[in-house]
Parts: sequence; structure tokens; C-alpha cells
Amino acid sequence: MRNATLKQLRAVAAVVETGSVTGAARKLNVTPPAVTMQVQQLEEHLGLPLLDRAGDRFQPSAAGREVLAAIARIEQAMADCGAALDAMKGLKSGRVSVGLVSTAKYFVPAALGSFTRAHPGIDVVLTVGNREEIIAGLRGDNIDVAIMGRTPLDMEVDKTLIGDHPHVIIAPADHPLLGRRLPPSALATSTFMSREPGSGTRGLMERFFEENGIAPRIGMEIGSNETIKQAVMAGLGLAFISGHTIAAEVADGRLAALDVEGLPVVRQWFVVKRTAKRLTPPAAALTEFLSRRGPEFLPSTPYVHVEATA
Repeated sequence: MRNATLKQLRAVAAVVETGSVTGAARKLNVTPPAVTMQVQQLEEHLGLPLLDRAGDRFQPSAAGREVLAAIARIEQAMADCGAALDAMKGLKSGRVSVGLVSTAKYFVPAALGSFTRAHPGIDVVLTVGNREEIIAGLRGDNIDVAIMGRTPLDMEVDKTLIGDHPHVIIAPADHPLLGRRLPPSALATSTFMSREPGSGTRGLMERFFEENGIAPRIGMEIGSNETIKQAVMAGLGLAFISGHTIAAEVADGRLAALDVEGLPVVRQWFVVKRTAKRLTPPAAALTEFLSRRGPEFLPSTPYVHVEATA
């Protein structure tokens, strides 16, 4: 391995990650022949095959798995070195990669805008996905910090509190269940628009209904909060959703939150990092900023709509 180059190692890792030479070339911004050459040169140097073909995808051989483990250690060592060098430069420049679950996009961009105005030399890169995708980004060190609610259980992480995150059940503004206090059982026959399995909101909804002995009727699984809100406004059903996503629609009278016993379910927003990851000064500064000022950017939403009675 002494004469192996970083280009060769990254070519092997990219082929395994994407499953193909073409995908690796796109990831590395080189041509497919260049990827093939780097892999072949490393295999010739080591005297062992590193990749096996399984159908239309490549997977690592036994030797390839050893090389991938070495690549991961090398990449982590380089990241740690970069963090140490950034620490010497302070906060005048640098880069921080932030992952956020899709629900957090309703307040995080405003917070990041304030942060970057205070630190104009720092570049912030955003990745938005569902909970599983953001956890994978943390695990692979593709993101420095994540903004999420339910933190991963299968990975050691450090979390810093931002603030409360309430969840409610929304309905069209003219829904007949509005204006009165409802037991959860009153929703047993309702149809729900739901986030996809794997999302934090879906998991929280399922736990709420399970605790109340209800099996919700899922009309549609939708991977976008915006589309869910449009479906509810169109009268296709109700939805269990983050209260931070509906501020504009409630204020405009297009949606309302049902007054259900046990709601809102309040969780918290956290800034999350892998415990073993050493943050760069920009990432550490962003974490501190979100902990200190993050609550300022959380939407203020009227969670329950109660009509006046005579």
C-alpha cells in the first residue's frame, strides 16, 4: 500500500459507493476511463482484485473490503488534519456542511442567513433529506452537523438543544371537526395524508396513534410537507404534521389545527454531531449560534383553532 495514491483509493471507494464506473466518474468529476485506470493500477500494485461484479453493480472483494477500511481511516485522518489547520486560521474563512431533515427547512435557512451575515467568510453547504438520509450523511462524515429531532440510536452522537418542536393534526379550514375538543378516537375513521416510512414525523404519528389504540387509515404516503398541506387543503384527508410547517397557511385561513386531546406532541430540535468527529471552528461556531439564537427563528404558530360560541 506504500505506493498507492489517494486518487486510486478514492476511485475504488467511489466505484463501490455508486456501484458503477460511470457513477464513480460523475462523483469524482473525471472520465470513466480515468476511473478504470486508477482501479487497475491499484489492483496491479497490490496483486489482488479489489472489485467483483454482482449483476450490473460492482461490490468489494475480500481484499477490497480491507482497502475500503483503510480509505475510511485515511479520509478521517485528513479531515482531522483539516480541522486542526482551520482552528489555526480562526473564523475568517472555512466551510461547514449542514444536513437538515426536510421539516427543518422552515426555520434553518433564516438562521443560517443570520449566521453567514455575521461570518461572511464562512461557506455553508446545505443538504436536505429525510431522517434516514441525514443520519447516513452523519455516519459517512458527508455532513458536519445535522438539524433534526429524533437523534440516531445506533451511533454515538452529541446533541445541542435548539428549542421545542410541536406536532399537530391539520384539517381544511371548513372541516366539521373544528371548534370542539376531540378525543383521539374521534379520528379513527379519518383518512390521513402521511409522510413516508423512515421520516421522523411518520414515526411520531405512528407512536401517537398506537398509544391511543388507533390504526390510522393512510390515504397517501407523500414525501413532501408542502404536498401534504396541499392535499389537506384539497379535502383529501387530515395530516399529522410539524406545527412549524403550517404557520403561513393557518395565518391565511387555509388550514387549521384540530383541538385533539394529547396534542400538540412536543419534541425538540437539536444540532447533532458524531461524538468521534472533531468539529472545525466554523462548525463549532454554528452549533453555538443555533443553540443560543436558534429559538428566535422557530415559527410562532397558533396550534388550535377554536371557533367562538354564542
